[in-house]
Amino acid sequence: MATKTQNLIKYLDDLLKPEKFHDYCPNGLQVEGRDEIKKIITGVTACQKLLDQAVIEHADAVLVHHGFFWREEDPRIIGIKKRRIATLINKDINLITYHLPLDAHPVYGNNAQLAQKLGLKVELARDRDVTDIIFVGNLAELIPADDFVAHVSKVLQRKPLHIAGSGKMLKKIAICSGGAQDYFQKALKLDVDAFLTGEISEHVVHLAREMGVDYIAAGHHATEKFGIQALGEHVAEKFGLEYKFIDIENPV
Repeated sequence: MATKTQNLIKYLDDLLKPEKFHDYCPNGLQVEGRDEIKKIITGVTACQKLLDQAVIEHADAVLVHHGFFWREEDPRIIGIKKRRIATLINKDINLITYHLPLDAHPVYGNNAQLAQKLGLKVELARDRDVTDIIFVGNLAELIPADDFVAHVSKVLQRKPLHIAGSGKMLKKIAICSGGAQDYFQKALKLDVDAFLTGEISEHVVHLAREMGVDYIAAGHHATEKFGIQALGEHVAEKFGLEYKFIDIENPV
């Protein structure tokens, strides 16, 4: 089966509501390709290796979390950006990107999917702001911090950096995928036992120790793989598209 590109974009926009976010990049269709989509490729970042694989796979569209045209970057289409965009245009492939809207979605989002994979029960308030990207979930029971970190390592297939807080047992976990170290202060106000994200900054180490809240930096890429997969699977099923997720390894 196939669908018109504009129909897929409209559905994704209605689902993820990008107009409600003040994002660092444009969301939705970033590079226009052919007007009909039969096969879609998803990945975390629209790097050259992913785009080359999309060409090999004869994809009509690439759906990613990290696309192009970031705030404050050089706007010129030269160098790496020129080569990436040329790959898409030369093969008439659409590039579709959702950044913060994908982090925040309560079903297909990065944080919702990560919580699900880790077995956390997330309770979303009815009046929750659609743009809130911090999710709070509870483990089924209190467990030692080291046991939870080992569980995260197993699920994500990488060893997280763990900054021990109070040394107490964990149950209530705040999740904010990717480079969300600046959201730690906000998470501290939610009365959680631990904060799980992708990255960490130097000052956060001291903050975690002094506030007695465990901080787990499990990798930017690793914490943002599940949302784009879930979204890709969803739209592929809804529109009857051929679909493939391609994971371009990234240690960060």
